[in-house]
Amino acid sequence: MTVLSTYAVGTERYFGLGPVPQPGVELLLHPLGTDELADLLPESGGDPDALTAGRKRIELTPEDRRQARPLPPLFPEHVGDALVSGFMMTHNVKVDAATPDQPTWFFKGLGDRLKLSGEPLAVPGDAVAVCEEAEIVLVYVGDATTGRPRYAGHTFGNDLTDIGRFKQHNGHLSYAKLCDAAISPSLHLGPPPTAVTGRTTIERDGSLAWEGSFTTGTDALHYDLDAITETLFSYTSLHHPGRVHYVYIGADRSSFHGGHTMTHGDRITLDFQSHAVQLTNSVTWTGR
Repeated sequence: MTVLSTYAVGTERYFGLGPVPQPGVELLLHPLGTDELADLLPESGGDPDALTAGRKRIELTPEDRRQARPLPPLFPEHVGDALVSGFMMTHNVKVDAATPDQPTWFFKGLGDRLKLSGEPLAVPGDAVAVCEEAEIVLVYVGDATTGRPRYAGHTFGNDLTDIGRFKQHNGHLSYAKLCDAAISPSLHLGPPPTAVTGRTTIERDGSLAWEGSFTTGTDALHYDLDAITETLFSYTSLHHPGRVHYVYIGADRSSFHGGHTMTHGDRITLDFQSHAVQLTNSVTWTGR
């Protein structure tokens, strides 16, 4: 499966093939110039040779890699051209007899809500009870002609949520979701995985505060993923050429269900062990 990552080096943007290299390994990048990777993907069909044709590769040594700043997958030049959203209570472990045919969808923010591993995740200062949510993230790009979002690939993320606010009033889900979200910079061009397993650890003041396992993937969903995304993107208000959509598809139970109470400064690590992806972020309570 082809995996793409995008980087900013100074004022220029580049892309690399393959997962983000581990520390101590050189980074091989191709310049984007004035192109958008989201535009190149449909034209190339995801073929690495077509993507890199005519683009002179640069090599960054382990020392020079500090110049390269990873970006969210297919991140557009303007943050307003990226829309972050998701589905709620999609997993079999969370459904009951009252579960609707189409899961609840929520808006989380624009592109500036996406944070990479190592960056702090902000929540409102009056958040009631915050939890992590280890999720698959689907990436769509608005068709150049019709604007209808087309699937480009998937990655992994943490949909930080003020679950306490939702528990107080389930009509306030939209407010509960207005927290930052973590995302991996690597875009996997194939279909979403059927099974993902991993482990969550939360540290406080350098000591382990909570840990637990999680399971996600299409086999863990109560819903048919193609059907619910098809319904979502049938709404023309979401159609716009070139707009990049990041859709979090729901999560297994979290530390909240395990009795943990998140506080300012807690350090969350989501280790998607089955797919060799790890995200580590600290939680920061902020003013609105």
